[in-house]
Amino acid sequence: MLLTDKKIIESAQRTFTIEADAIRKLSKYLNRDFILTVKKIFSSRGRVVITGIGKSAIVSQKIVATFNSTGTPALYMHAADAIHGDLGMIQKDDVIICISKSGESAEIKVLIPLLKHSKNYLIGMVGNEKSFLAKNADTILNTTIEQEACANNLAPTTSTTAQMAMGDALAVCLQEMRGFSSKDFARVHPGGALGKKLYLKVDDLSAQHTKPMVIEGDGISKVIVAMTAGRLGATAVLDKKGKLKGIITDGDLRRMIEKNADYNKLTAAEVMSKKPKTIQMDELAVNALQLMREKNITQIIVMNKQKYQGMMHVHDLLREGLL
Repeated sequence: MLLTDKKIIESAQRTFTIEADAIRKLSKYLNRDFILTVKKIFSSRGRVVITGIGKSAIVSQKIVATFNSTGTPALYMHAADAIHGDLGMIQKDDVIICISKSGESAEIKVLIPLLKHSKNYLIGMVGNEKSFLAKNADTILNTTIEQEACANNLAPTTSTTAQMAMGDALAVCLQEMRGFSSKDFARVHPGGALGKKLYLKVDDLSAQHTKPMVIEGDGISKVIVAMTAGRLGATAVLDKKGKLKGIITDGDLRRMIEKNADYNKLTAAEVMSKKPKTIQMDELAVNALQLMREKNITQIIVMNKQKYQGMMHVHDLLREGLL
């Protein structure tokens, strides 16, 4: 059946409303079991092994990824594969979270006795407090929902959203208990743009370039050579003692040519822009990006305290995926 444009929007809005309401209602399930679960995982000397079947298995993988990225070591174990050898990944100090909407899946009923036999602490994230899983878990994370967003109230939609939200709540609580900082986050996210924002320093980028510079009294020919050699579209202007006095950009050169027919007689000091924008070499590169955006510039001079250290271009940030 084709839907009108209005019906399409209404369907999406209904899904958002049902799922948002379900998440809000999870707050009333935050009881003593939730507190005990957080404390048990925090104090455990092992990992968190998270398992499930069907869509709950996919949610398990997401929660594992969130745990690992926020300081709680975790592993994923598919409930069906567990009884065919994957139980071997569980160590004696590991805590296990079993995720299931019904708590009555055949694979779950086979797995639970095996997990209980190993005497690992078992947490049931379940939407049925009277289920087999709920009755056999040491603590319960209640993710009961009233209805799926699916038109037939069948496809896991609201239930998986509730599971993911409960997993996020656990991860954030544990992150805060561990004092997991932005530096820790950067350590476990070194490859992506997110991690780079937290650890990449200005000097990491400026050090890849030469240090374009001229002296105040140098002529335009030397200025052009310095700018083109550095391929940064700019050069710093220093005095004879090495103190930064200004910057000359390709824009400054264009304006100079437009205003002066005999520009060859000009010096760097006569062309430069005074009081250039600078940043310290040990600052985060993302701070340089923010400053360049605020000032609407494409280059920024890098300093080592009061000493000229080099230059960074907006293209460096683009290359690193920060822009």
